[in-house]
Amino acid sequence: MDDLTLARVLHILALVHWIGGVFFVTAVVLPSVRRLAQAEKRAATFEEIEGRFAPQAKISVTLAGLSGFYMTWKLDAWYRFAEADYWWMQAMVAVWAIFTVVLFIAEPLFLHDWFRTRAARDPEGTFAFVQRAHAVLLTASLVTIAGAMAGAHGWFVF
Repeated sequence: MDDLTLARVLHILALVHWIGGVFFVTAVVLPSVRRLAQAEKRAATFEEIEGRFAPQAKISVTLAGLSGFYMTWKLDAWYRFAEADYWWMQAMVAVWAIFTVVLFIAEPLFLHDWFRTRAARDPEGTFAFVQRAHAVLLTASLVTIAGAMAGAHGWFVF
């Protein structure tokens, strides 16, 4: 296996873990936690579950970013960022950047405190907002993955 193939394998495995986890949190964990009878336990339960995934997601997001950068460098594919047919290149960087900021900056600095405070005051509204935010990020991620897979196999929109 050459280095480019290894980078592709690592990139896809990182994405499967990362976005698969986002899908699980969005489609399974959040709806389940929202149905808990005791509203005051929802935030703690969600944070306990999410807290187990966040360190794993940090590894996957980092690996996806490093392998994506390496493949772009190795293929000398920087020109793709300037062509409309490769819109998914910009989308991949944007999705990666959003998750990187959330995982490495926002969560440690203020997001957990904001979540706990707001959930204590308005658990229904907070969980509805968090679920919508996850759904938007998941949708953007899935559209990006679909575009990248189609584009990588020669199907271009423009």
